[in-house]
Order: sequence, then C-alpha cells, then structure tokens
Amino acid sequence: MNVPNLITVTRFFFIPLFWIAFFSGVDYANLLAFAVLILAGVSDMLDGYLARRTQQVTETGKLLDPLADKLMMITVILAFVIDGRISWLAAGVFFSRDLGMILVSVFVHFRGKRKVPAANWLGKATTVLYYAVFLMIMFQLPYYREGLWAAIGFSIITSLNYLYTYLRMEPNVKRAPQ
Repeated sequence: MNVPNLITVTRFFFIPLFWIAFFSGVDYANLLAFAVLILAGVSDMLDGYLARRTQQVTETGKLLDPLADKLMMITVILAFVIDGRISWLAAGVFFSRDLGMILVSVFVHFRGKRKVPAANWLGKATTVLYYAVFLMIMFQLPYYREGLWAAIGFSIITSLNYLYTYLRMEPNVKRAPQ
C-alpha cells in the first residue's frame, strides 16, 4: 500500500472520531468536531496531492478516496439531523443524490465501463462548499440553511457532470494483439 492510499485509509478513522466529538457533550464539542472535520479535509487534499505528485494514483485510491469523503459527509449530515440543526428533507435530498450516484456507477460499471473518472474541479469545489456550509451549520451562522441548499444544488450539478463524463468513457475492453 502506498503512502497516499495509507492516508486515505486513515481518513476512515476520522469518521467515528467526528461522531464522538460532536456528541461528546463537552462545552467545546462543536470546535472539537470541526477540528476533526478539518483534519479529514486536509488529509483528503494531501493524499490526492501526493498521489499525483509522486505518480502513485491507483484504481484503489480512486475508489477509496470518494468513499471516505462520502462516508464522512453522510456522518456529518446525519449528526446534524439527529441534533436538529437541519431538516430530514435536506438530508433526504442529500442522501438521494449520493444513492443516485452509487446506482448509476453500478449500472455503468456492469455495462463495461470499469474505470472511475478522475476528480475534477467541480467535485473539489463541491467538497470545499460543503465544508464551508458545515462550518456555518456547526456554529449556526446566519443563512446556514440557505447555504446548505445551495451546496446541495451545486452537488447535483456536479453529479450530472460526472454522469456525463462517465457515460462518455470508453469501456475497458481488451483487444487481441494484431
């Protein structure tokens, strides 16, 4: 396992740490949970940077990286719903978009397109936008509800872009040598 993938795997441990920090009940729980979230975000940027810089981009990394991101995002959204900071409707739209992405990926995979499209600037911008909105929700800053809906809308646009990219990819078909 290379270093970028090791960093990605380490991000999975931030998920329960966030949950524990968020629901710890201590006076500084929001700050502690947000610090865990920031560490996860920084490690996300670091693993991608190292993978590209050292030419260690792997199919495993391309699969694990977005999985770690999605699980962290789901955990944060679920924590916000349980705590009453956001509505079930917002969470439902968020979860539906992710479920849709997974189902489309499975469908396309079984149609012979096995490669995963590389992350693009829209995906990275969506992640940054969600982190900004999580800050707003965590500390209940003004307009955090509108910010969440804006992030959800932008993420749907990003998903449509990935779908378009995915559908245009050539299938991985091994051809006999000529």
